[in-house]
Amino acid sequence: MKVAVVGAGITGITTAYFLAKAGHEVVIYDKRKYPAMATSYANGGQLSASNAETWNSWRSVRKGMKWLFKDDAPLKFNPSFSMDKYSWIYNFVKAIPQAEENTLKTCQWALKAHKMYKQIAKEESLHFDMVEKGILHIYTDQAEFDNARKVNKIYRKAGLDRWEVSAKECLDIEPALVPPPKLLGGFFNETDFTGDIHKFCTNLLFTLETKYKVKHMQKEIKDIKFTIPTVICAGVHSKELAKTVGDNLPIYPIKGYSITIKNPDIAPWTSMLDDEAKIVTSRLGHDRLRVAGTAELNGYNYDIVEKRIRPLIHWSERMFPGINTEHVTSWAGLRPMTPNMMPIVKRSKHNPNIFYNTGHGHLGWTLSAYTASVVAKQLTKGGPWLTS
Repeated sequence: MKVAVVGAGITGITTAYFLAKAGHEVVIYDKRKYPAMATSYANGGQLSASNAETWNSWRSVRKGMKWLFKDDAPLKFNPSFSMDKYSWIYNFVKAIPQAEENTLKTCQWALKAHKMYKQIAKEESLHFDMVEKGILHIYTDQAEFDNARKVNKIYRKAGLDRWEVSAKECLDIEPALVPPPKLLGGFFNETDFTGDIHKFCTNLLFTLETKYKVKHMQKEIKDIKFTIPTVICAGVHSKELAKTVGDNLPIYPIKGYSITIKNPDIAPWTSMLDDEAKIVTSRLGHDRLRVAGTAELNGYNYDIVEKRIRPLIHWSERMFPGINTEHVTSWAGLRPMTPNMMPIVKRSKHNPNIFYNTGHGHLGWTLSAYTASVVAKQLTKGGPWLTS
């Protein structure tokens, strides 16, 4: 069967891969010449089941209010009126009661995706600067540390082996870290890993074109007029495409920032997440360190704002004194986020030939392999979808 995939980021590329493996004739459409040039270009780099907790909580709401007028806050909110934005916030709050159930599902899906990424890399001989050193979460706020203990029970139920470590053990795990004041401890798991998402997509697309005869067309799709089965994997632009067939996807763009430090002589090998600052680090091979974070609700705005980049640089210098940040590459991307933080993996309500694999938010790298495999299975054999 011939299938079109719209979008050549991590979700689109993995969707095309599993469809091609199932024997379908696949064509990928993207307005850019090369794959993974938008949100998949320079994300945080973590494939992290231990970051599966959904953001839906009254803690998040209270913090958002506290940070409202701080330019360097982890969460930045533009209060100007937008029906899409305020509707998204309303539904975010509405989804708080489902947070525990959604966290459990997300962690389970992430663990399945991890195995799939490693299998793809092995089977297709893909190199993407993968570093398997686990992920260390550190905490300086007692209330957040206590909440992490509760979340860890959900993770263990999902099958993730993550354990609590003391402040001293944090330093034993990552010797390059200079601990922040009042470091209480953290949580660590060995199975999460990191890698260059852009390199993965680029190399996998080459394999798709040469081994599986997948076609990659540089063409911007503004409305869906295909007569063949079509999977929409267009990130934040999925919402507008869905409207052309009468579907309403609850996606809002949440901007994230990153910096890439080249040839860091002092830098962690263990991937990290600072819970207070909401900043993550990922070692990408021997010669790069990715530092990423922040969430900004400001519509379809791609501007790289210095006031949002500066906290990433200052945090890096504070945590790893002596690291050279004179030459860093700054980046910003828009995460396709749903109010309940769950991806949209389903068939269109108005066109039986249209399917969606989108809305992965900040976990696109973490989850896409699994959701892509589900799409390929449903188009090949049928069965239930992940979302209704």
